[in-house]
Amino acid sequence: MMLCFDEYPFNAVDSLVLSQLSYLRIGKVFDKLKTIQDKVLIKDLYKAEHFEGMLYNVWSPEDNKELLLAVAASPRFRDIQIDDYINTVDETSEKQFSAMTFYLSSRLVYLAFRGTDATLIGWKEDFNMSFTMPVPSQDEALNYLNKVAVNEQLDIILGGHSKGGNLAVYATMFAKDSIKKRIIAVYSHDGPGFSKEVINSQTYQSITHLINKTIPQSSFIGLLLENQNHYEVVKSGSFWFYQHDPFSWEIKDNDFVYVDKLTNAAKYTNKTINEWLNTATKEERELFIDTLYQVIKASDAKTIYDFKKDIIQEGKNILAAINDVDDKTKKFVMQTIKELVTLSLKNLVPTIPKKVINHDT
Repeated sequence: MMLCFDEYPFNAVDSLVLSQLSYLRIGKVFDKLKTIQDKVLIKDLYKAEHFEGMLYNVWSPEDNKELLLAVAASPRFRDIQIDDYINTVDETSEKQFSAMTFYLSSRLVYLAFRGTDATLIGWKEDFNMSFTMPVPSQDEALNYLNKVAVNEQLDIILGGHSKGGNLAVYATMFAKDSIKKRIIAVYSHDGPGFSKEVINSQTYQSITHLINKTIPQSSFIGLLLENQNHYEVVKSGSFWFYQHDPFSWEIKDNDFVYVDKLTNAAKYTNKTINEWLNTATKEERELFIDTLYQVIKASDAKTIYDFKKDIIQEGKNILAAINDVDDKTKKFVMQTIKELVTLSLKNLVPTIPKKVINHDT
């Protein structure tokens, strides 16, 4: 039996559960329930008529439905109140932001920031983090924290999966001192990191004791711009990029199953990408990412799932868009890809076990 938070303290698994719930598109359900009752509880969401809307364009809809059933039936989660739901997507400012607040008790709240959803804008904003800070969602996260923290009686925990973890850390960094002193912990579940300049700043260093970062063995997203080793590695039942899916993370006795180190593949990919990010100028990173985004956008797809509907036609559109890029930019993009391949090959050898390298000698 799962105990309530007064009996068994909040932990990293609780954070991941609530972070995952933040991916649900509860807007219409939330607004409807708020017109007929004062509080919206987690258990109120589990109704068949809500499923289609809540699970629209959500990764692993069946897994999310099972999670919702589990928390709606759990004494630990079912009576948690949800409030302050927000969801905004703005193509003009390249912003995808969503968050909700879970009231764990009368004095403790968990602010869950949604990670990258299926929208192309969401992915573009993620990549924008490689050359600019703040991106619009980081500003939104700070504004959201300030709004919820108006109630001075509340202690605060922040967290999120993927980009949501980065937003939680960013909001904590730049929170007012009066708010920051009420923050108990910050959870980043495979969330991208920050530049060396940010990591070395006093603003970041002042909150490191609050940050709890977890990444899977073959992490990719969580190691982007990661300039430190203050994280715990979780065992995943999946492989490579698919380990980013929290449903693959293993749990035992109310905690994650941890392993000692990352896979060689994760170290290799992380070193290659981050070497490029650290050597390319801000302008080069911006041009590369903007060009790739414009090419993909030419496919007319709005979400990742749109590519699945007619992948052949979308592919043709992308190839046509590449041909439309001016020669100078096209040459730059190809040169950048060549540099990434070169770095990749350079970093490959150290990841191959010696017995494999030397098997002919």
